[in-house]
Amino acid sequence: MNGMDWDKLRIFHAVADAGSLTHAGDALHLSQSAVSRQIRALEESLGTTLFHRHARGLILTEQGELLFDATSTMAKKLDAAAARIRDSEEEVFGELKVTTTVGFGTMWLAPRLVKLYDRYPDLKIDLLLEERVLDLPMREADVAIRMKEPAQADLIRKRLINIRMRLYATPEYLARAGRPERIEDMSKHRLICQNPATPQVQAGAQLTQSVMAHGVPSTLMVNNYFGVLQGVLNHIGVGVLPDYLTADFPYLERVLPVVESVEVPVFLAYPEELRSSRRVNAFRDFVQEEILAYRRGQTTDPAAD
Repeated sequence: MNGMDWDKLRIFHAVADAGSLTHAGDALHLSQSAVSRQIRALEESLGTTLFHRHARGLILTEQGELLFDATSTMAKKLDAAAARIRDSEEEVFGELKVTTTVGFGTMWLAPRLVKLYDRYPDLKIDLLLEERVLDLPMREADVAIRMKEPAQADLIRKRLINIRMRLYATPEYLARAGRPERIEDMSKHRLICQNPATPQVQAGAQLTQSVMAHGVPSTLMVNNYFGVLQGVLNHIGVGVLPDYLTADFPYLERVLPVVESVEVPVFLAYPEELRSSRRVNAFRDFVQEEILAYRRGQTTDPAAD
């Protein structure tokens, strides 16, 4: 970046991100002609073309992609620096990006966040629910809660709890369809689960495969555990679900208590550079308190030992 104009780089990044001179201008509060002049000047200083122009907008050239990778890294580092500066204040406020799986985020975390907002009303949480593991050091998210220990370097990580995947159904379904006494009895029941080939906790996929091996005649497959839960709650069949949801749905009945997955560790992680972040620490402490309350309510459950 030596010798490059930082203001032109900022404008280039906005254009590359928006794919349009007009949209970038709106975001930067500049006219389209002013943005165009800055891009032309940057291209001239580099002696290369950064964008292909066409009717639908702008597409980065190979050289433009290289520069956009560099400005994206710069933007993430500046965001991290700004977050650390803001966190020098006494109060907890501002945006916190939290990533976790769809199941844990919808069925356990989101219902509890009202307590965190009551404590810190100026906190803004961007909850990113997906199975893909986001890159914390590159600031795709600030905090992650994952169903395995993160492999990325330079992360602070804490094991929160161990969970297991188990079989659940409503009393209404079991009264109508009968209660399985052995796993072979699942040949008379509908199984609600994720397709074993879809991204999910490996232990859940293995449990699903072991149950389906006993000739399950009918299935409802949903691509996340929240959908599986809705199927169970509406008495469609027996569902493969994580045991942590029983705290909020105590009327669900466990089916075949001897059938369960291996333990799955749940980790909370965040970048080393956010160690002193007040937002991160507030969220971490909140989650640990909620996990402790959950464990106290599950003292007879093996997953809480």
